[in-house]
Amino acid sequence: MRVLLVGAGGVGAAATRIAARRDFYDLFVVADHDFARAQTAVSGLESRGFVAAKVDASSAQAVADLCREHGITHVFNAVDPRFVMPIFDGAYAAGADYLDMAMSLSHPHAEQPFEKTGVKLGDEQFAASGQWLDSGRLALVGMGVEPGLSDVFARYAADHLFSRIDEIGIRDGGNLVVAGYDFAPSFSVWTTIEECLNPPVIWEKDRGWFTTEPLSEPEIFDFPGGIGEVECVHVEHEEVLLIPRWVDARRVTFKYGLGKEFIDVLKTLHKLGLDRTAPVSVGGVSVSPRDVVAACLPDPAGLGDRMTGSTCAGTLVSGTDKDGNPRTVYLYHVVDNEWSMREYGSQAVVWQTAVNPVVALELLATGVWRGAGVLGPEAFDAVPFLEKLVEYGSPWAMREQ
Repeated sequence: MRVLLVGAGGVGAAATRIAARRDFYDLFVVADHDFARAQTAVSGLESRGFVAAKVDASSAQAVADLCREHGITHVFNAVDPRFVMPIFDGAYAAGADYLDMAMSLSHPHAEQPFEKTGVKLGDEQFAASGQWLDSGRLALVGMGVEPGLSDVFARYAADHLFSRIDEIGIRDGGNLVVAGYDFAPSFSVWTTIEECLNPPVIWEKDRGWFTTEPLSEPEIFDFPGGIGEVECVHVEHEEVLLIPRWVDARRVTFKYGLGKEFIDVLKTLHKLGLDRTAPVSVGGVSVSPRDVVAACLPDPAGLGDRMTGSTCAGTLVSGTDKDGNPRTVYLYHVVDNEWSMREYGSQAVVWQTAVNPVVALELLATGVWRGAGVLGPEAFDAVPFLEKLVEYGSPWAMREQ
């Protein structure tokens, strides 16, 4: 396996540190628009097969050319979802397989955005599934932590725990605190704004996909790992678009444990129009308001040494167990920031995101996972993945509710 990792930011850098401890690959090219950042990501890992490169992720041609230069077999997309399609198309053009952690962007319904879906997350990629299938090539989409591990949990629950599933609800929360900052998101603020302020999608078996108001239906969820109770609200997320394609469930939702302060900040950004991506003219210079917000906030990748607490990603499943009894379980994965910083030098949220695509790449390299077309994590056997996660030193757990 010869891997091209596009994006040497927080998640990309964490992925290099995780992969460097494994031996499933022959070459790992780490590319970024900022060559110096790519060099930093591979520093000290050259003897493990890591190479730095420069790439324009907005250009499918540039991605394809870099793939051909290095004989790449698998493209690993670790940049924000604005660049999904050019990287996806570039991988296909170069004859490589593809893996990402976030899917092609959505566009709200023009007239009824909080009732009907428009262009859904991943629609552009699934539209190309036939050509990937016909060529015998795989695009594994949504293979981070959420989406990703959360989808693996859904597959595991369907196969091993339930005879009927009434609802699958992804619940994500944490108690991370960043010293010295009143407001400092632990993940890309560009992506956070995108998923939190777009119309959230819900799946119901008798209704299909539909939307609701952003940040709606708040609930208090008690997270494990010492995190405790966090207010969770509906946000747009890929699991709701992925899980129903492969897992039989009556309802699928995603709620994010943002907490009241974070929710208030997002509402303010939206009210002021600072969540918009369309450029505005400022003193004769064209700038995107959302890019300005992102530039004003600290880089999440560099916050690890100021951060304390843990993050939890998990899947809440309710229905009927294999013996016909009512059952509700929460399958989850907790990462403590002190541990991830000590072991890998990466803060908890980016490390938790990065470990899952690396595990998936190893399963693909060894032939344990095989497939063609555009597929989500639910399309594969969950057990080898969960076993490998334990082998990587970061076990998952399950709690009866």
